[in-house]
Amino acid sequence: MEQKKQRMQELVQLLNQAGKAYYQDAKEIMSNHEYDRLYDELLVLEQELGITMANSPTVNVGYEVLSELPKERHEKPMLSLDKTKETDRLKEFVGEKKAVISWKLDGLTIVLTYENGELKKAVTRGNGEVGEVITNNAKVFQNVPLRIAYRGELILRGEAVIGYRDFEKINEEIEDVDAKYKNPRNLCSGSVRQLNNEITARRNVQFYAFSLVKAEGVDFQNSRNIQLEWLKEQGFDVVEHYEVTKDTLEERVRFFAEHIEENDIPSDGLVLTYDDIAYGQSLGSTAKFPRDSFAFKWADEIRETTLREIEWSPSRTGLINPVAIFDPVELEGTTVSRASVHNLSIMEELELGIGDTIQVYKANMIIPQIAENLTRSGMAPVPECCPACGGETEIRQVSDTKTLYCTNPDCGAKHIKAFSLFVSRDAMNIDGLSEATLEKFITRGFIRHFSDIFHLERYGEEIRSMEGFGEKSYKNLQDSIEKARTTTLPKLIYGLGIANIGLSNAKMICRAFDYDVEKMLQADVEALNEIQGVGDVIARAFVDYFAVEDHREEFFRLLEEVKIPEEETTQEEQIFAGMNFVITGSVEHFANRNEVKEVIESKGGKVTGSVTSKTNWLINNDVESTSSKNKKARELGIPIISEDTFLKMIGNN
Repeated sequence: MEQKKQRMQELVQLLNQAGKAYYQDAKEIMSNHEYDRLYDELLVLEQELGITMANSPTVNVGYEVLSELPKERHEKPMLSLDKTKETDRLKEFVGEKKAVISWKLDGLTIVLTYENGELKKAVTRGNGEVGEVITNNAKVFQNVPLRIAYRGELILRGEAVIGYRDFEKINEEIEDVDAKYKNPRNLCSGSVRQLNNEITARRNVQFYAFSLVKAEGVDFQNSRNIQLEWLKEQGFDVVEHYEVTKDTLEERVRFFAEHIEENDIPSDGLVLTYDDIAYGQSLGSTAKFPRDSFAFKWADEIRETTLREIEWSPSRTGLINPVAIFDPVELEGTTVSRASVHNLSIMEELELGIGDTIQVYKANMIIPQIAENLTRSGMAPVPECCPACGGETEIRQVSDTKTLYCTNPDCGAKHIKAFSLFVSRDAMNIDGLSEATLEKFITRGFIRHFSDIFHLERYGEEIRSMEGFGEKSYKNLQDSIEKARTTTLPKLIYGLGIANIGLSNAKMICRAFDYDVEKMLQADVEALNEIQGVGDVIARAFVDYFAVEDHREEFFRLLEEVKIPEEETTQEEQIFAGMNFVITGSVEHFANRNEVKEVIESKGGKVTGSVTSKTNWLINNDVESTSSKNKKARELGIPIISEDTFLKMIGNN
């Protein structure tokens, strides 16, 4: 059963990859005969298993625009959970019983109803009593089955979530800093409740089942754990969960805590539920909480310290971010001495003043934050002049958020940040040009344009005489500049600092136009929009940038300074289009893992840092390893392949 389900998922990925290549990229990565053979195999498996996923090529979910989302009252109120931050309280809750522990996912709770094997209804939790009907949107979630084998009425609950990587990617496409989403949960809520489900489809919403409400006629042996395993068999992705007793509970909580940083799915704690269904139901509920479950919130490690400074950090966009600098403290095993305050509104709310006693912690055990200001001496002064250029600052308010901007279009900080990006590792990779050095060179007039970096020999004598520089440092810098002259077109474009265009976007655009500069610069927004992974925001940013004559002239000057080896652009190269890889462990046939990544990206694939349900392949020479990545891959049914297998995939036998 499990092997057949895994094969079905592989076929869905292969056929979708082939369909995208044919219809969107005008390429063929398999013959019509091969496509039809795999399609027929998928149909047989879907009919045999009774499962059809929302992204299967055998179904076509139409897009629909609604004027409003209808409301519906839940049959039973959806109560929130009682919470604790103490493992002893969890042990007390478990007592002598067995329980199921799982992630408490940080998204939007959804109730799905299936009738006669078909998805009939999806409703949000809402206020617990009345939710919004989002059936059309649920049908375009990435991993929701539209059809299942079970033919009775099935009602289940789960969490709709958007992973951190998709959250960051979507936020990158939003140019207006005030319009960016604050966290994945907010983005997920807005995506799930769209009136146009075509927008939902683009947001990569995932659904993880966590509770079965109703499935008559199935013997679950009075076990929550067996219920969850049965939901897996029906084709649902189920929240990661384990059986525990009071004796194993503490160890399992530690396991979750150790894995939270590598978890792509947002989580704000854990949930504990009695495995014994009848016992849990017999307990009933209070007015606010069910008695069969308990939530565990991460106990934030909070430290008191003294605020020493507010550092104002200008960015390339002109936004000036306040950063709190405080006496170093140990948090979650690392030394922390600074935390972003995000904006002026938060500064006002905390009444942050220099010398105040503040409490700091790591949000979800990851991001340093200020929890509270204990002395509240009054808000530190907001600079009227930009700390980088001396130009006037301006406080802007969008919605209820105040932010600080530099109004000078020629602000040196904007230039320093732009040049810093240009020389960074993923761009031109020039060693010896730190922000401090760039600031000195820009101030002295050595650098006004990107292309000036390739002619710093004009100021050789002056540079050698500068503090911190000498003959050796100057020679090392010149060697690094000469080495940087051989580069790639995507790295050069990324280095220009075009809003919202990262290195992966630059690679997509270059590949789509066969690395032809003239074709790229003549392309309009519509042409760029047709490239998979390039949305309207990125397309407009690219076109608008090169519409400026100064930008075009500088780009052509740079092309004269660098050497770009010709890229091979054969159709066969894009065999990994739309596929995601994770690489772990040591490599033997490549110099390092970065080389493997380059090969994958050159063939249309992506490399991510952690194994998620969106991963297609995990590369690990130790295939039988019990590492966390291998375990996760096995749980999700993701193939683990060796380097030798990967080489065969790319035609290197």
